[in-house]
Amino acid sequence: MMTSILSEFLDLNDRNKMPSMGFGTANLGNRSNKISAFQYALDAGYRHFDSASMYNNEKELGEILQNALLEYDREELFITSKLWNSDHGYEKTKKAVAKSLEYLKLDYLDLYMTHWPVPNLRNDSWRAMEELVEEGLIKSIGVSNYTIRHLSELLEIASIKPVVNQVEFSPFLYQKELHEFCRENNIILEAYSPILSVVRKRADNKILNDLGLKYNKSIAQIAIKWSLQLGNSVIPRSSNKERINENARVYDFSLSDEDMALLSKLNEDLRLEWDPTDEP
Repeated sequence: MMTSILSEFLDLNDRNKMPSMGFGTANLGNRSNKISAFQYALDAGYRHFDSASMYNNEKELGEILQNALLEYDREELFITSKLWNSDHGYEKTKKAVAKSLEYLKLDYLDLYMTHWPVPNLRNDSWRAMEELVEEGLIKSIGVSNYTIRHLSELLEIASIKPVVNQVEFSPFLYQKELHEFCRENNIILEAYSPILSVVRKRADNKILNDLGLKYNKSIAQIAIKWSLQLGNSVIPRSSNKERINENARVYDFSLSDEDMALLSKLNEDLRLEWDPTDEP
């Protein structure tokens, strides 16, 4: 039976479920562009929206969600936000979550993450997030831009394990050791910017283009599918209606083992976003 973006979920280590694909919401432009992109994504079948206080779009997303909740049950939506660097610390974290909930017009968040491994304060923030889970304001908690070192530190002190580590990940930035560490610890790796390097820097790559012809898919769809088949969650972003729809149409084909291996060999540590490697 053919699956779709509406039917594919990942099991989290806290027994919750998360749609395997989400809609990335960073850098979508002005208010009008944000509103349009969110609506395009809903219409395309996205129910998982990845937001953050730093993206300055929670109010616009909240407006769209209010309308969506007239049609969908709250349980059909999966809404994420993130703690920005200046909001780290026990009390400030709780205030930041309250503000995100207010802007999003929600009673709870499905997933809340620290956006960056801020030194000295990140463990205090995690303790506050754990308490917010117990209070029912957050369903699941995770991290973003954590290296193996940061994750190892967190796992030593956490009462609740992170369910997700959201990092830049693509065929040209195949963070294999981090991916394996996450899998060994039952943490979902969530790939942001899964197609950015593909379309901006390596659009002429022969392997990608040959596979696109073979499967009758775009190179972006090939890159997204590679990450999904590795067991990741993927959150592509776009403000273009056609690309938003195209990115969602990756559940009607599978890459062969041989083609997965070809794509995995494309790694060149090509990073276009933040690099947390040297963060203490």
